[in-house]
Amino acid sequence: MTKVTMTVNGKSVSGEVEGRTLLVQFLREGLGLTGTHVGCDTSQCGACTVHLDGKAVKSCAVFALDAAGAEVKTIEGMANADGSLSTLQQAFQDCHGLQCGFCTPGMVMASAALLANNPKPTEAEVRHGLEGNLCRCTGYHNIVKAVLQASGQDISAIPA
Repeated sequence: MTKVTMTVNGKSVSGEVEGRTLLVQFLREGLGLTGTHVGCDTSQCGACTVHLDGKAVKSCAVFALDAAGAEVKTIEGMANADGSLSTLQQAFQDCHGLQCGFCTPGMVMASAALLANNPKPTEAEVRHGLEGNLCRCTGYHNIVKAVLQASGQDISAIPA
């Protein structure tokens, strides 16, 4: 076992991990942050997406030890300081960008990274930016609308 320390959602955290412990396991089992979901264990679905030093990564493909000293942000860290939903989270709610909700944390995290790099993406850019995240329920249309709304764009012309 090796001690690992990192900053998660603005707080310094430490824990003992085996070398093979994945970041998603450390977050969920070690820290109790269960908003990050495990969907496939093969880094194909994106349900485990978190931000690692500001970049969206699939936490099932990163060892916890490789995140030592890093800044990690999970879905639990996305809300505003007063606990209210962030603009992006509110847009997902307003646009019905979720159904079962399983992929939603990863979609929100991937969308936040997309908007950080491209504050006013086109619909095509949103679809391309979310290619690594799978949703089995929504058909993506309302997720795309949510990202566009969160970017401050007028979505009234986009069909329902």
